[in-house]
Amino acid sequence: MIHLPLVPNRFAQTLQQHGLALQHGRTEVLQINVGKKCNQTCAHCHVNAGPARTEVMTGDTINRILDWLAQTDISTIDITGGAPELNPYFRHLVERVKALSPQRHVIDRCNLTILFETGQEDLAEFLAANQVEIIASLPCYSPDNVDAQRGDGVFDKSIAALQRLNALGYGTEERLPLNLVYNPVGAHLPGPQTDLAADYRRELKAHFGIVFNHLYTITNLPISRFATFLRRSGQLEEYQQLLLDSFNPASVAGLMCRNTLNIGWRGEVYDCDFNQMLDMQWRNGKPLYLWDIEPQQVENRPILTGDHCFGCTAGAGSSCGGAIL
Repeated sequence: MIHLPLVPNRFAQTLQQHGLALQHGRTEVLQINVGKKCNQTCAHCHVNAGPARTEVMTGDTINRILDWLAQTDISTIDITGGAPELNPYFRHLVERVKALSPQRHVIDRCNLTILFETGQEDLAEFLAANQVEIIASLPCYSPDNVDAQRGDGVFDKSIAALQRLNALGYGTEERLPLNLVYNPVGAHLPGPQTDLAADYRRELKAHFGIVFNHLYTITNLPISRFATFLRRSGQLEEYQQLLLDSFNPASVAGLMCRNTLNIGWRGEVYDCDFNQMLDMQWRNGKPLYLWDIEPQQVENRPILTGDHCFGCTAGAGSSCGGAIL
């Protein structure tokens, strides 16, 4: 029996006021954060990832996760970081998942510039050979906004990476989906996903010949590095209030925590990547690791929430797969 502490918070109270409950159902996605090491230092990063971070998932931990996964029919493995490809066992993880079943779907949350790092020269070809879906960060289709959020020169490298992926069939072949992610640069909600996708599609095709499958809009949550930015600019309370005022009860049914398990770099279990960064870990008298739990134990249990959850339920809602509504 897993006992999860339920701490009163404004989000829980808001759910109750709307007659809503938030429980995990059937697990369809296993999201694995393989470490915080990254070749970029982005202003909005909720992981506080960067080149100096040393938290990296070990090969032994990856193998224990794979052993647990083999007992399940979970169909999608979502690999994130940091830059997940900088984990020395990243390719081992991808290959082992595919060896369990070719039908298992693997997602790589890629920052694009990683394709040009030393030792990653054949990364694009590896991903294509293993039919790994790429979800790539590109906060705008113009260089000023991208470089402001992600660092000087990131836009040009990102464009070159997308062109290389297109040349391999990404974005054009059904087996090689290429999806982009938009995060707002400032303290506001994303615009309508459909409209932004049309803008991205038009501009990237016209200026760079780039094609892609979908654009996902994701709301920045006021935690970690983005919270520090908001605090320093005097916008933290205002942004938190914006998220609260924009709560949309219709988004709750589509929240990713309902069907996703998130695993930390040491193997700990969380309801989502945001909870992981806030150390809102499952406990039963001690921290729980994935291999401590039987697969059937994770169903029909309450989800740990906090005020940050307003970020996923504001406006059209937000998830790792973009807008909910």
